[in-house]
Amino acid sequence: MKAALLSALGTLLLAAAPAWADAQLGERLARASCAQCHNFAKAEGHGVGPNLFGLLGRPAGVAPGFEFSKPHADALKGKTWDAALLDRWLTDTQSVAPGSGMVYFQDDPAKRAALIEYLQTLK
Repeated sequence: MKAALLSALGTLLLAAAPAWADAQLGERLARASCAQCHNFAKAEGHGVGPNLFGLLGRPAGVAPGFEFSKPHADALKGKTWDAALLDRWLTDTQSVAPGSGMVYFQDDPAKRAALIEYLQTLK
């Protein structure tokens, strides 16, 4: 019984490890590539871009205290940040919101997934 319980716990921990590792890689990527314009902590204000704390689940193109360009806000109106929209955004911001001022693109799907995994931890 004890061995079965330990085995099940080990399996659960191994299943969670990839997401944890992805989130760690995502944090490193975010600090290296996104921190020039964005902040990540709840208590921090906006930078050149909006603060990314609590991004997933938030209405897209809206961040209290941050002014988005009209084309950006119009293109994202009625959308909510989720993993799929964020993946499209990180792949090509201009296809999601033409005229957006964001210039970062990530071609590597694994790195995009890691960034998204990290952003999902910011709650």
